[in-house]
Order: sequence, then C-alpha cells, then structure tokens
Amino acid sequence: MVSAIQRATDRSEQEIIELISRIKEPFKMASRAFKGVDSVVTVDGRSIGNGHFAVIAGPCSVESHSQIVDIAKSIDVSGAKFLRGGAFKPRTSPYDFQGLKSEGLELLRAAKKATGLPIVTEVMSVRTLEEHADDIDVIQIGARNMQNFDLLKAAGQLRKPVLLKRGMSATIEEFLMASEYILSEGNHQVILCERGIRTFEKYTRNTLDLSAIPVIKRYSHLPVVIDPSHATGDSRYVESMALAAVAAGADGLMIEVHNNPEKALSDGKQSLTPGAFNELMKKVEKIAEITGKIL
Repeated sequence: MVSAIQRATDRSEQEIIELISRIKEPFKMASRAFKGVDSVVTVDGRSIGNGHFAVIAGPCSVESHSQIVDIAKSIDVSGAKFLRGGAFKPRTSPYDFQGLKSEGLELLRAAKKATGLPIVTEVMSVRTLEEHADDIDVIQIGARNMQNFDLLKAAGQLRKPVLLKRGMSATIEEFLMASEYILSEGNHQVILCERGIRTFEKYTRNTLDLSAIPVIKRYSHLPVVIDPSHATGDSRYVESMALAAVAAGADGLMIEVHNNPEKALSDGKQSLTPGAFNELMKKVEKIAEITGKIL
C-alpha cells in the first residue's frame, strides 16, 4: 500500500502532516479514498459533477462557418452547455477527412462568440496542444490517445479542464490510471467520458458500458459523461442510450449534432438533427430532474 498525503501545512518552518490516507488502488489522486466528495469541473460558470449535469453537443467535424455557427445557435437554444466540434480529426483511414485544423479552431471561436458556448475539441499531439491550448476551453483527449502518456502529462501541466475518453479496449482501471497521469501533474479538472468499448458485437459501432458509471463513481470522485453517439454509431439508438445514461447517474452527455447528417464529412450516421436533439433535451431534463441533477 502507498500513502497519499492529502494536506500539509507549514508552521514555524516545519511541515506538519495533518492527515494520511492509505489508498489501496493503483490510481491514487483519482481515488475516492483520496477525495470523498465528488469533484466539480466549472468552465465559464457551467459545471459538471456533484449534482451538476451538462450536455456537450455539436458536429463530429467543423466544416464551415455557417455549419458550426448554425449548429451552435440551435443547441444553445435547446439547452446544451458546451459546444463540441472536431478541428483535428483522428481517422482510421488516412484518406478520410482529417479536419480543418487551425481554420477549424477559428470557426469554433466564431461560434463561441455568437453563442457564448465554451469550446470542447480534441488535440492529438503535444505540439498541437502547446500551439492551440489558448483557443480551447476544454481539452479533449480521444480514445486513441488515452494512453499517450506524453500528451496526458502535457495536459496535466496546463491547468485547463480535460475531457478524457476511454480507450476502445481499455479496462476501467486502465481508464482511471490514464486520468492519474493528468492529476499527478497538478491538473485536477478532469472529466471522464465513456464512449463504448470494442467487443464482438457488430450491430452497434461499439458496446456502451453503462455499468462504468456506477463502478467509476464507487472508486473515483471524477465526473463521468457518456457519449452515446460514438458508442452506438447510429442515430436511431442515441436517444435511448442517452436517457439510460442519465438514469444510471451520469454527470453529462456528449451528443453529435449536424444540420445535414447525410452530407456530413464524418460520422453523419450517428449524428442527430437539431430538431431531434431538441426533442431529446426535453426528455433528458425530465429524467435529470427525477435523479436530482441540476441542469
């Protein structure tokens, strides 16, 4: 067992240790034994965790000024608290659309200016993080980079909120250990995102592990959001999985929304239209109220 010092003060030039907690789990700072109260991550007055529920929404990829601004305005009216959009896109095929990169970030800033919605977007390298951190409100580290330890450390040194997605084949312990890299560097603003894991099932893109919500909450104080869009890969299943996630105790949702899914440059099949998203939000609000969440 390893000891984790929770608090120490300097009195008369001597360090006085007031409390020592023995933490059995390999993840120390992410452990509920280290912090018994649920953590809250707040950006521009919008909070996630410890009873505060928030929806992150937007397109998989930023495609144009009109596209991202129009979507941002519509999800804002529907009640989303954060705008997601991919500027740098990790794709399975090198021939698929790779994102608008720096131009995409400029368009996200334009959408934020129009709506006030904080920006959540993915970075894939330490270099990109260092160059564009000032343009991003919540840094997303995607499933493919969950164990990119240099990137995790760099994000931990920035003191900016980080949304960490579970790797497609990662155990919950590996997921929490990845978050530990960020926390151990001094950044305590970490949000965990379950986005489905790879199994033998082929009727959905991934298998959404809803049991991860109560399990993580048993062992960790970090907020948990669910991404039913990437988990199912099909817009027909997004609503039911989103509502199930709220009922299971999630602290938030990440939903892909596109104003013309059939012509989306990436992941159109799993994207809701603004109208469908608006209807989903009405149902989310009702279940969130029942479960005692504050939207």
